[in-house]
Amino acid sequence: MKLKLCFLALFSFCISVTAQEYFPKNDGVKTKNSNYTAFKNAKIYVSPTKIIDNGTLLIQNGKVVGVGSSVSIPENSVTVDLEGKYIYPSFIDMYSDFGIEEPKKAQSSNTPQYDASREGYYWNDHIMPENRAIDKFSYDNKEAKELVEAGFGVVNTHISDGIVRGTSAIIALNENSTNSERILTQEASQFLSFEKSKSSRQSYPTSLMGAIALLRQMYYDAQWYEGGNADGKDLSLEALNKNKSLPQIFVAGDKFNDLRADKLADEFNLNYIIKGGGNEFERIEEIAQTNTSYIIPLDFPTAYDVTDPYIANKIALEEMLLWNQAPTNPKVLAENNITFAFTASDNKKKTEFKSNLIKAVSYGLDKTKALEALTTTPATLLNKSDEIGSLEKGHYANFLITSGDVFEKETTLYENWVQGNKHVVNDMNTIDIRGKYTLTLNGESYDLTINGEPKKVKSTLKKGDSKIGSDIDYSNGWLNLFYNPEGEANKNEYIRLSSKITAEGNLKGTATLTNGKTTSWTATKNTSEEKDEDDKKDDNEQPKLFPVSYPNKAYGVKTLPEQETILFKNATVWTSEDAGVLENTDVLIKNGKITKIGKDLSSGGATVIDATGKHLTAGIIDEHSHIAAASINEAGHNSSAEVTIEDVVNPDDSDIYRNLSGGVTTIQILHGSANPIGGRSAIIKLKWGEDADGLLLNNRPKFIKFALGENVKQSNWGASNTIRFPQTRMGVEQVFTDYFQRAKEYDEQWKAFNGLSSSKKSKAKAPRYDVEMETLAEILNKERFISCHSYVQSEINMLMKVADKFDFNINTFTHILEGYKVADKMKEHGVGGSTFSDWWAYKYEVNDAIPYNAAIMHNQGITVAINSDDGEMSRRLNQEAAKTVKYGGMSEEEAWKFVTINPAKLLHLDDRIGSIKEGKDADLVLWSEHPMSVYAIAEKTIIEGAVYYDYEKMKETEKEVQQTKNELINMMISEKNKGVKTQAPKIKEDEEFHCDTLIYQL
Repeated sequence: MKLKLCFLALFSFCISVTAQEYFPKNDGVKTKNSNYTAFKNAKIYVSPTKIIDNGTLLIQNGKVVGVGSSVSIPENSVTVDLEGKYIYPSFIDMYSDFGIEEPKKAQSSNTPQYDASREGYYWNDHIMPENRAIDKFSYDNKEAKELVEAGFGVVNTHISDGIVRGTSAIIALNENSTNSERILTQEASQFLSFEKSKSSRQSYPTSLMGAIALLRQMYYDAQWYEGGNADGKDLSLEALNKNKSLPQIFVAGDKFNDLRADKLADEFNLNYIIKGGGNEFERIEEIAQTNTSYIIPLDFPTAYDVTDPYIANKIALEEMLLWNQAPTNPKVLAENNITFAFTASDNKKKTEFKSNLIKAVSYGLDKTKALEALTTTPATLLNKSDEIGSLEKGHYANFLITSGDVFEKETTLYENWVQGNKHVVNDMNTIDIRGKYTLTLNGESYDLTINGEPKKVKSTLKKGDSKIGSDIDYSNGWLNLFYNPEGEANKNEYIRLSSKITAEGNLKGTATLTNGKTTSWTATKNTSEEKDEDDKKDDNEQPKLFPVSYPNKAYGVKTLPEQETILFKNATVWTSEDAGVLENTDVLIKNGKITKIGKDLSSGGATVIDATGKHLTAGIIDEHSHIAAASINEAGHNSSAEVTIEDVVNPDDSDIYRNLSGGVTTIQILHGSANPIGGRSAIIKLKWGEDADGLLLNNRPKFIKFALGENVKQSNWGASNTIRFPQTRMGVEQVFTDYFQRAKEYDEQWKAFNGLSSSKKSKAKAPRYDVEMETLAEILNKERFISCHSYVQSEINMLMKVADKFDFNINTFTHILEGYKVADKMKEHGVGGSTFSDWWAYKYEVNDAIPYNAAIMHNQGITVAINSDDGEMSRRLNQEAAKTVKYGGMSEEEAWKFVTINPAKLLHLDDRIGSIKEGKDADLVLWSEHPMSVYAIAEKTIIEGAVYYDYEKMKETEKEVQQTKNELINMMISEKNKGVKTQAPKIKEDEEFHCDTLIYQL
């Protein structure tokens, strides 16, 4: 029935569009006005690069029929003389939800929804390519007025809801017409995002990486469906394939999400137009390399109210820098030849759009580029450059009439014509009285400033340095000014000034005093040459801009460190190899590698470091970490093998720098423990300042996180989370068995299909490519390794038996706090253990943990590592390793291997990192004293021959950070003193991820 109603509504709409010419008219005469309107003597911007001085614009029937310096004006023309005025194409906003009611939030429920609520559509409710904005569009006169007054004539509106949102519609903001003329394109572009639908409760995805994985699988499914391989109908995939020829607009909203979206597009040979977040300047090189177009908001942060020194000290430097630097974003994009359009969507008040546009220009944005971003660029990106975006002949008559340069603060927007219909913003005939005056009354002089918009002026009245409260009204050609005279006891008595305005310039009129008597007054307008010193200073003064660092926050670097040739002399070298600890030994690193180890070494051109009395070790490796990621758990399914932490690596995490200060050089970022089969991990080197791809280790082995115990069966998730399988430890085993059996069958199916001849393949239906099953098949084929979160011995035994059944090995049991109970079985299976040094009894299933665990497993011949699973502990893993000397009697050399060569072995990277050996990566740490001492300081942390952390430089940087903050605080105080709007301070708390953290995205 719903489909029938939709069809009837669509049919009715089509009739209204095609039949309007022959509709009967009973509310007046039907004669159509075909007169011309000619606007002459204006400076006309036909396009940003085609400008006509003293030109004529001729329009008829909503279209431009002529433009130039010598246009012939027909007899039946209405002529408008615009001498001294400017004409621009009206602006286009290609990211809007104009006229679309905000989707209603799904009815709340304590019980999660794991399955889709719709039949015949994609298996996930957040994928809705079948949605059409045109079906939900209703012209909003109030919102249209705001947009028109901001200079916009056309918007590309969409349903702002869901990961795939469906198609948009291009709408002309013509209040004097109907939808039959306003709707320029019914299906203009397809919108996508990383944001879930408000109208669905379906749990998956619960994370950013889940959203990326969902989109990835969706594209594979669309290709498979288009090939005719599916047995049933999927209306979502049909719509997705139908819409793929349209411009694809991806709502990212942040520099890193910009890059994530582009990376996804590259996987499927797509070209997204990306709606950014305004912070692209912070990673401009990577943004430029995307070679795509952007939609950029002009919503700059306001200064913080930092008058309270205690609160001011709590504001993060990165937030202050964003305030200082964000207005440069458009300029930086333009300088890097990045195509972009502007949007007013993020401006809560559309009046702020103009002021921010002017601010962007004042910060260096070229005016031509600015105009392109509002006109020709969005028109081209929407494939509508033959109709909108310029004032060429045949285009819609969408244009602005202004008093001057549209990018100047003093310029007034008089009219916004859309499809040949006039929308008056400010009456062109209203005399502009704004300016500075010297007001004289009864021999007394005052300074009067009139500013604001021409139709809504504001007044400031001063006597010397004293400000006098005043109010002003300017309408119907009359000026009325009210103020309470200085020194009057009765604050309810006012002097009233009135004046009939007949021309620009000086003012004069009648004043009614507080005693009722009348007298005359005058106000002499100051000329532009008579600006006071404060005005001149404001006009010429450019704000101090702080340089961008990488990351753009405290301790960020201006340039990335480069590989050096370094010779360490006379160090105590902890090799983590059979050579043991070498006293008074030299180590030479060159081209990112350890090239020589010995005594009395020399190397021309090397930086020589006297390491006498100091200790040199391999960089610490953390096998189990959750830092440097934007999300950590995908909890929407009991298996999330399709997701990968590599999609959400966060290079801006300050924990990277903190870990470097503790001598850590390599970590494995593991998925959390929200489900038995978790997501794929990311192995990174802590190259502070690099982008996400620059952190990822080259030629890295493949890992995935599994989990056992309380978390995966949702023991502590609350009473409402009891419907997802499994809910028992027995069920966990069945999940593993079921998934591996399915993966085995999946792998066999694909091998059989790929074994067919070309002719047979063309006739056969291809199996569905399933990223989740592909990942599990890699485990079966011994191409991917498992790190499994574990506690209780029974489950540890269980998973080893499941692995034996399917003929593969578990690589690492992490946590493994009851490993001492099953160490013999672990040795027989060939699995390693990555454990805590001395954590126990922090939850029920850890009650039997003991601090001797690592030593007992090691003594059984198991490869053992000490991990952190904690952003704070990871920077003191050197001390955690030392605890095994106390608990278990480990030798210092073997204890040190627990955080160097042993985790390297568990990560299958021991041929590259984890020890000091010739030919290995130069990942080294120079310690001030014994590396396991609580007094030891990591003086230098080196990765591949580049110094990423230097203790002395850190102390210098700390002073620079405080100095920068102080300067920014003073700049913000200055802004407040000028009367500029400020915002309350926001204290940003860093979120620390753990195995059980459930956050969609940082």
